Parts: sequence; C-alpha cells; structure tokens
Amino acid sequence: MSLSPKVERACPPLWAAVLVALIVGAAAAVRVRLLGLPLDRDEGEYAYFAQLLLAGVPPYAQAYNFKMPGIYAVYALMLALLGQTPTGIHLGLLVADAITTVLLFLIAVRLFATRVAVVAAAAFAALSLSPRLYFTSAYAEHFVLPPVLLGVRVLLHALDRRRLPWFLGSGVLFGAAFLVKQSGGAFSLFALLHVLLALRDDARRRLTAAAALAAGALAPFAALCVLMRVTGTFDNFWFWTVTYASAYATATSPRDGVLNLGWALRWILPTSYLTVALTGLGLSALLWDRETRPRRLVVLLLLGASLLATSAGLYFRHQYFILLLPVLGILAGVAVDAVARRLGPVRVPALRYGIPIALAAVPLLHLVYLERAFLFTGTPHQVLRALYGTNPFPESVEIARYIRERTSPDERIAVVGSEPQIYFYARRRGATGYVYTYPLMEPQPYAASMQHQMIHEIEVFEPRFVVFVKILSSWQVTPRSDTTIFHWFDGYQKRYDRVGVVEILSLGQTRYLWGPEAATYTPRADAWLAIFERRRAAHTSATGER
Repeated sequence: MSLSPKVERACPPLWAAVLVALIVGAAAAVRVRLLGLPLDRDEGEYAYFAQLLLAGVPPYAQAYNFKMPGIYAVYALMLALLGQTPTGIHLGLLVADAITTVLLFLIAVRLFATRVAVVAAAAFAALSLSPRLYFTSAYAEHFVLPPVLLGVRVLLHALDRRRLPWFLGSGVLFGAAFLVKQSGGAFSLFALLHVLLALRDDARRRLTAAAALAAGALAPFAALCVLMRVTGTFDNFWFWTVTYASAYATATSPRDGVLNLGWALRWILPTSYLTVALTGLGLSALLWDRETRPRRLVVLLLLGASLLATSAGLYFRHQYFILLLPVLGILAGVAVDAVARRLGPVRVPALRYGIPIALAAVPLLHLVYLERAFLFTGTPHQVLRALYGTNPFPESVEIARYIRERTSPDERIAVVGSEPQIYFYARRRGATGYVYTYPLMEPQPYAASMQHQMIHEIEVFEPRFVVFVKILSSWQVTPRSDTTIFHWFDGYQKRYDRVGVVEILSLGQTRYLWGPEAATYTPRADAWLAIFERRRAAHTSATGER
C-alpha cells in the first residue's frame, strides 16, 4: 500500500485554521515579554559569526566552530532585518517557531484527520515553550525544522504527482536543513527511505525519484564547498565542519551516551511526562487503530530520523530534543484521534467529546501550569538565572559596553574563555578565531595545536582588551585537559593592566569593580571575569612605535 494518498486533500476547515492561529498567537504572546533576554553562548556564537558575515568576512576566516554555516546565514538575515540586538534575534525565533507550527499542521492535515493536525500544532507549541528545552534561546535546531517540514510537505506532494522536479526540490530543502546544522542531515535519510518504500510498486520510478531526491539533498553542500573555495576558506571550513566535527561526534562512548540520555530525561520529563505518555499512546495506536495504520510507516520513519538527529554524538543536550517535537506532536494528535473514533458509538455526548478534549488539553495545560513561573510571572533576570545559573550572560552586556566605549571599531579584543556573546555586544572583532575554548580542553588530537594557534593569534594582534573568564562552564576542564594556555596567560597578562573585575556572587548578586579598585581586588567567588587593558608601553615596545 502506498504511504501517501493519490489525491491532495481539500483545504482544512476554517475552524481548524482559526484554532491554529490562536495557538500561534498564544505561543508568541508568551515569548514577547522575554524577547530582550541576554544571549547565551550559542546565540552569541551565531550572532558574532553573522556580524562578521554582514561585514563581508566569510565563515571560518576569523572565527572558528564546527557547526555548518547555514545558521550563521540565518542569523545574518535576522540581524539585517530585525536589528543587531537580542530582541531582534528572539523575534526571529518567534517567527521560526510560528512557521514550524503552521507547517506541522499542514503536514498532519495532509496525512490524517483535521483534529490530528490541530492537536499536533498545539502539542508542538506547548513543548517548544518548555524551559527544560531552553525555550528563550534561538538555537540552530529551531531553524533546522522549517526546511525539514517544508521538505516533508513537498515530498508528499511529489509522491502524489510523481514528477522529478518535486523530488529534486524536496531534496534541496533537506540539504538546506543539513547546512543549518549537521544533525539535520538525518532527515534526508528519512526522505530517501520514504521514497524507496512508497514507490516500491514501480522500480524504475522509485530509482529515478530517489536519485533526484539525493541529487537535490547533495546540491546545497556542493554549492557551499564551491563558495568556500572561492572565498579562500575551504581548508578551514573542511577542518572544522568535517575533520574536527568527526572527532567531536565520536568522542562520547556508548556508556557515557546512556548516562547523558538519562541525565537529560531526568531534567526534561518532570514537567512533560503527561505529554510524552500521550505520544506513547499515539505510537501504540499505529498498531491497533485501523484508520491510522496506513500512515504508520511514514510516521515511524520520521520518528526514527528525529531520534537519530537528537542523538547526534550521544551528547543529548537539551536543545537537541527540539528536533523530536514535530513527530511527538503528530503522535499526540494520532492518540487523540484514535481514542475519539473508539468513542464514536458512545451515546453520551459528554463522554464522546469530553474524553478526547481532555486527553488533548490536560497534558499540555499541565506542562504550561508547572512552568508558569518561567512563562508568565518570572522577571527576565529571574528566568535567565533559573535557566543558566551563574553563567555570565547578563554580565556580558556590561563588560561589552565598557569595552565598546573605550575602543575604536578597528581595534581588536580577545576573550580567553567561551563567551562569544561579548564579541557580538562589543561589536569588535576578536584577536583570535577561537570563540570557544572547549575544543582546547577536550581529549582530542588537535587540542594542543589549537592552544598554540590561539596563543599565536592573540600575541600577533596584541588586542586592546582581553577578558579572562574564570568560570567552570566556560572551559569544562577535565583531568585529561592540556593546561598550556593557562600557564601562558599567567605570563601574558603582565603586559596588561587589570581594569575590571566582574564577580558573580550568587544568582541575584554580581559585583562590578572598575579602574584602580579592580587592579587590587582578589575575587572570592568561584565565578568571575577579569578585564585587562593593554599597556601602551608594552605595545610600543612590541611594534617599534615611537
């Protein structure tokens, strides 16, 4: 049996469109009050790369990381259209989530009954607002989903029309998702398997459709490689996104992966367990519900691809689970629809209609209720601290302001630590491309050479200001880490005057010291940052100026 119906379904009814609009509007209203929240590290990385891109600097030329450059292009578009502020970035996230919700609805209504689609949209909207998935931050995963879901929608249309251009176009969309983040490539595998199984009754058409899909999926990456070659950054691009990324993705053992998964689920499930149980019921309905059964293979393939994408590298970081939300939404809708059909013969309207409504509403409202302090009442500062602890995200704004006011746009700065958001806020280029110091601490074969490269770059540019970060989460030092860079900085800082100390005393208190007071202060807390300014005499001696 074909996995896709032979004819397109009619447009969804007006009541469903109105409900989806209300769902999108409600989710947007929750996000609006937190649009100005300071950026976290990933957002700071994307924003700084995007800032360089808008200035004409290609990715991997003056800043390095293993992620694909599609997310930097997305951020550059947001910065250009919505402003180079956290508010602009988070407004872009709001738009991306709204698009994802609508696309999920259109896919679900194409495959199932309208009520499945409405519940799927509501479930995605509620789950995407979970603070356990860091709902305030614009992660790459959020921007992987629109091209993936649009690719799924185009693929369903291609299977109806049996025309190669549609398969090619669908593949291009899945390839674009890969360029946003490597884990998005798992959905290309879903698409290929879907085509091979859906067209198994026509061997010739199956192979040509699969070839067109594969060609489309490979085309964006091929075009990117050509672009990187033209810009002269191909070697850096290949090292970071393929060579080092491969080492990073294979560094976690299966045993540690299981531990990472357990830790993540213990954090995520306490407020979403009812919704997850509902999706489990939907998964079982693929077996026992006759109406759902013809679509079970496409849903199972999408679930498998989502699980593969979520488990990339076996790190199971919380934001990775965002890639699971669309298929979980579909399964929630399937559960409600299957139960509603089973209750069809029931003559009591309160039971026939009330049980499915409660089945859909209670898990989602339960999640929202448990997270009400984050979603409705907590101040932005309280929300940020509750999510990220003593990470210096609000402090980065003040540090960057101090630096920006004392430097010209052509002067370089350096952050010795993993706080790329400081570069973005300061609007100053880094003296080193190492916006993260995590790779330097990892037990991987390139760590030592990376440290020496970072040291060399800083010494060559002699930045006007250097920010040293003494926060565990900014380094993630392990007993196996090479500590060369710390010993180097002990000596290098003698060329500088310490002009600022930012000490994070608790979740609610930060001490800022500037000037002479900072020069003699000894931090007592575990989390602090020091700001150093280059001595003019040291610079004159190094450059030969008179």
